[in-house]
Amino acid sequence: MSKIVFITGATSGFGKACAEKFAKEGYNVIINGRREDRLQSLKTALEKQYGVNVLTLAFDVRNRNDVFEKINAIDEPWKKINILINNAGLALGREHIDEGNIDEWDTMMDTNVKGLLYVSKAVIPFLIPTRGHIINLGSVAGKEVYDKGNVYCASKFAVDAISKGMRIDLLRHGIKVTSINPGAAETEFSLVRFNGDEEKAKSVYNGLQPLTGPDVADVIYYCTTLPAHVCINDLVLCPTQQADAIYFNRK
Repeated sequence: MSKIVFITGATSGFGKACAEKFAKEGYNVIINGRREDRLQSLKTALEKQYGVNVLTLAFDVRNRNDVFEKINAIDEPWKKINILINNAGLALGREHIDEGNIDEWDTMMDTNVKGLLYVSKAVIPFLIPTRGHIINLGSVAGKEVYDKGNVYCASKFAVDAISKGMRIDLLRHGIKVTSINPGAAETEFSLVRFNGDEEKAKSVYNGLQPLTGPDVADVIYYCTTLPAHVCINDLVLCPTQQADAIYFNRK
């Protein structure tokens, strides 16, 4: 069987772009997401275009029981996972912390932090025999806090810390851990953040040429192609017009 990559949040954005990139490179792909119809459409497209095998796992990474039940039930040949891409995540709201929505805080922390931990805990036993590679999707928001970023930034700072902890704890298994931290990227991210308000979502990218899903997927794939003794631990990538989480040169 070809190498296997497991991707969470694969129904859109970076996750979908990663599924397409790795399938193009000959990987068999396990794709996870909440929207089963999108998973099935992606499975059909990848198998038809690239001739690879695709396994769909529909569950919400926030649901601990579902995570372990669905992952542990994978057929044995699919458990020989080489790469785990912890991509599932989201931002909700853009308010000062005293005006924030607590339900949105819970959703962000449960998805971005606890969901990443649940999936990692379930998949790591399969990565040990393959001396696999974990890719955690962080953000420039996990490097610097910006105005009205508060809880979202906190969730991505947590991903940064978890990645560092994983890297240390999994040394003894020879598992690589890479944290990928994108800046402004045009996916469904902003549309979700602003509850479907297209005008607000588009305004985020005014005057910018943002990153795309394929841009980020290409970088992630590159990180997995290095020699066995080389690991990119932590990587920040931004559009040329963005210096960090705060400073932009909008045209």
